[in-house]
Amino acid sequence: MTRTVVESKTKTAVLGFDEPFCVIGERINPTGRKKLAAELEAGDFSTVEKDALAQVAAGATVLDINAGVVYNSNPNPNETEPPLMRQIVELVQGLVDVPLCIDSSVPGALEAGLEAAEGRPLLNSVTGEEERLELVLPLVKKYNVPVVAISNDDTGISEDPDVRFDVAKKIVERAADFGIPAHDIVVDPLVMPIGAMATAGQQVFALVRRLREELGVNTTCGASNISFGLPNRHGINNAFLPMAMGAGMTSAIMNPVALPTTQKKIAEKKEAVAAAGIILPEGMDDEAFVQMFGLGSTQPRAGKEMEAIRAANLLTNNDPHGGAWIKFNKSPEEAAAAGGAGGRRGGGRRRRA
Repeated sequence: MTRTVVESKTKTAVLGFDEPFCVIGERINPTGRKKLAAELEAGDFSTVEKDALAQVAAGATVLDINAGVVYNSNPNPNETEPPLMRQIVELVQGLVDVPLCIDSSVPGALEAGLEAAEGRPLLNSVTGEEERLELVLPLVKKYNVPVVAISNDDTGISEDPDVRFDVAKKIVERAADFGIPAHDIVVDPLVMPIGAMATAGQQVFALVRRLREELGVNTTCGASNISFGLPNRHGINNAFLPMAMGAGMTSAIMNPVALPTTQKKIAEKKEAVAAAGIILPEGMDDEAFVQMFGLGSTQPRAGKEMEAIRAANLLTNNDPHGGAWIKFNKSPEEAAAAGGAGGRRGGGRRRRA
């Protein structure tokens, strides 16, 4: 069976048809996050640190690292992104021990990330565009790493799933010309928004089956794309992920963290509770309050999508004896008593094969 191996200095993550679903945490990415982009340009990495720790605590198997900030002081990403990528990679792997996914459209940033990364990171990404193939595949070969292959080419993104399959096949074949095996290609068949294309779900499930059966490759996707523009996106994502897993998808780039509720929402709810004449226990803290009234938590925690993935792993026998499911459903106090997680870790490099 196809196994794609991704490594940090001390941990190994395996993508495979008979392996637990691989969650690639997407939060370390300034795209669409103005506050994070401004922090990075100012040399402030506090949000990166928080996002790295929270995603691993929520169950991310791999962390995606994207340094795509367009600086106000220098709009040329070819100059600014490579050193920033190196900085973030070194910082994150000093905080957590999961493998990394080096994510950029700038070849220099990809190589800077590969040089800084310990172990065997995943490279994100290559497409079927000729220029991109010639730039990225030599890096994949040079550093002996697996790569995400996105199913679009010089003609753009096709709505025809057969065309997207053909692009994926082309990338696998071109990679073979460089001596890169199919098990090191993780295909992203491109998930379309269900709100714009009613058959988007059916398309991706069929595509994943074909990619598994005909090309023998592992697959990934940007999971939240399926629900873009629709209400209750978590509800759609929670249904989509187990269905995709059932079709053979082996990983997803996603947010594993349910973000904490805001102080504004807590204050509004307390006003409503008081107006209704409800008397709360004396000394009730905010965490107890938000849990009592279904507002989530005051702290980052694993999102509902992670619950759906853990349950699907159990139902597909990729969670032997239900150990991960039982651990996932323990209270924080029980989990801490059982051993808890490690803290910061030291640096160092692992020599690649």
